[in-house]
Amino acid sequence: MAKCRGKQSNGHLVNEKDLQTENPRTDPTRWRLLDERGRQTWHYLQSDEELKQWPQSIADRYFLNLPTGLPSLPKPCTPLDSAQNAISYFSQLQLPPGNWGCEYGGPLFLLPGLVIAWYVTKTPVPEHISIEIRRYLFARQNPVDGGWGLHIEGESSVFGTAMNYVILRLLGASEEDGRIVKARGKLHQLGGAVNGPHWAKFWLSVLGCMEPEAVNPVPPDLWLLPDWVPIAPWRWWIHIRQVYLPMSYIVSRGFRFPLTPLTRQLREELYTQPYSSINFASHRNSISPADNYHPKSMFLNVVNRLLVDVWQPYLRPNYIRRRAEEWTWDLIRHENENTDFSSLAPVNGPMNFLASYIHDGPDSYSVERHRQRMHDFLWVKDEGMLMNGTNGVQTWDTALLVQAVVAAGLAESPQWRPMLTKALEFLDDQQIRENCREQEVCYRQRRKGAWAFSTREQGYTVSDCTSEALKSVLLLQRLPGFPKLVSDERIKDAIDTLLTMQNASGGFASYEPIRGSQYLEYLNAAEVFGRIMIEYDYPECTTAVVTALSLFSRHHDPSYRKAEIEKTISRAVAWIMKDQRKDGSWYGSWGICFTYAGMFALESLASVGRNYSNDPRVALACQFFLDRQMADGGWGESYKSCTDGVYTPHEKSQVVQTCWIIIALLEAGYPDREPIEKAVRMVMGRQMEDGSWKQEAIEGVFNKSCMISYPNYKFIFPIKALGMFAKRFGDLKIQ
Repeated sequence: MAKCRGKQSNGHLVNEKDLQTENPRTDPTRWRLLDERGRQTWHYLQSDEELKQWPQSIADRYFLNLPTGLPSLPKPCTPLDSAQNAISYFSQLQLPPGNWGCEYGGPLFLLPGLVIAWYVTKTPVPEHISIEIRRYLFARQNPVDGGWGLHIEGESSVFGTAMNYVILRLLGASEEDGRIVKARGKLHQLGGAVNGPHWAKFWLSVLGCMEPEAVNPVPPDLWLLPDWVPIAPWRWWIHIRQVYLPMSYIVSRGFRFPLTPLTRQLREELYTQPYSSINFASHRNSISPADNYHPKSMFLNVVNRLLVDVWQPYLRPNYIRRRAEEWTWDLIRHENENTDFSSLAPVNGPMNFLASYIHDGPDSYSVERHRQRMHDFLWVKDEGMLMNGTNGVQTWDTALLVQAVVAAGLAESPQWRPMLTKALEFLDDQQIRENCREQEVCYRQRRKGAWAFSTREQGYTVSDCTSEALKSVLLLQRLPGFPKLVSDERIKDAIDTLLTMQNASGGFASYEPIRGSQYLEYLNAAEVFGRIMIEYDYPECTTAVVTALSLFSRHHDPSYRKAEIEKTISRAVAWIMKDQRKDGSWYGSWGICFTYAGMFALESLASVGRNYSNDPRVALACQFFLDRQMADGGWGESYKSCTDGVYTPHEKSQVVQTCWIIIALLEAGYPDREPIEKAVRMVMGRQMEDGSWKQEAIEGVFNKSCMISYPNYKFIFPIKALGMFAKRFGDLKIQ
């Protein structure tokens, strides 16, 4: 790994002071975002000639927090004025293929897997990338205790602190840097790296900084179980399945990177006692309380003990090991091919990269393609370089923006038609046209006609992404002046896929229908996440499908699979009503939290005619929100609602969450204008002169405990909320 020490030969460092006291940075005016059919990669231009040939765009400057040059706009007096100003700004950020980009950051456990994979595969890391990753991690270091948490708003943990400490050292930070010294102190206060969760111990073992005896077993043998077995991996949630697949292969192959002077030194820095004196086997189940969100079950501890003490040393024959490794590699190969090496997400991506390195060799096509694809996850902002939670949110944000403009009644404005036409072209391009090769062999859900969360290349069906993209296509293609790009046949393909995804309960999950029992959570070895072993019913996903099917049946083709669609909607609505809590709320799993889920739930109920005036359950949901309105008219909910399962107010109202509740109340037909107008006034009052809003608290969540950012929400949902208010109550002058 290249180390940064003082002045660099290319002259692009803005700060040339010693790394031990300052953070050097690259020249932000040299960064460019390239968007190729939704694939987003950042590039650092080295020469002045390159700068002339590739000027920095408004979007580039916005992402880097540089002056955009966009003008101040007339002060809005009405909600529609405010929405128009927001669209005026946001339209300038649309990328050439028609989508919008943004950081999808928040989790602080993603970069470590990538940097360690780079290190052990001897992948050169360009200096500009190394510099910006260091900048980001130091920018997100806890200023009080020096550690890092699971996510950017979380409390310091062993997972966050140990792993980010390691990669800062791998990327050239000195052990004598004051910030590193402080981080080391926090790590030791937490008991050292032996108290890390399972995934941390796996990566440290791969790096050679922890003995493999400390890592609980992940036998690839599980993938040889017959499909009818209740714990067979095909029944697990897709993310956990695709993480433990390459992890099990790597562990079974016994890969450990040979010691280097740096990793030998890290062995002494990560622990509270000399490395040679540690009984690592005794620490398989050691974990800091700060990391132990989902403690391992007694059942899992017994299973692990049997695997370690009985199965692996005495009973496991070599032919089982070889067969398990061959089969898991074959499944990894399918994942590589079905995603063109972009992988499901940035946790399994670096693991698949390493598995390919082990199996195919350092000079293979698969390794080189993985090296290229790792850059799809990286994002540059004013704080430095982070790793996105997927390879982007391209389809999701684009679909939601289209719906926001339509809901605001502005889609037919000639001013916004070019922007929306480009968005439609992007959604047309991103629809998945074929199923996976050997779909049944690799346990993949049908995907023909679906849309992924990010890009068509990534290629994973998601129920709500398919639904929201389909709705956007239907809404635009029925308006005069928009081209009919997505054919009836392809629209029906999307419907056909959605109809395969309903659970027995009537609800909808995310990537696949539920395949396993909740008892599989007894095998949750991740420790830092909840509800991770299987798919679950989600009000957000269920709502999206209900509204998409309702729109299709009402306005596109009422006769197509009519009985099946009516039954699907009826069962889904029944599940949404059943999922409502006694206080009128719904728990959200993809946004924070009761606020987010409530918006979706009330939207779905409105689509089938249930509203404040005719359904007491809808009225109860409205009252739940009204009881929590803050003095300034807004709403704010803390991420602690997600982790604790109880509504927890934020210390300050939030623009995005306030807009979610405005939308919810309007969808529900709540009759009293006064509380909604008060909220609209707050949202308009925080809008800046150029039409944008400042970034506030983090918006998203996954697996209950990890928060993630959706920065485009601060445009999308105000546009929708303000426009809907104007349509409902008139475009009033708001004082």
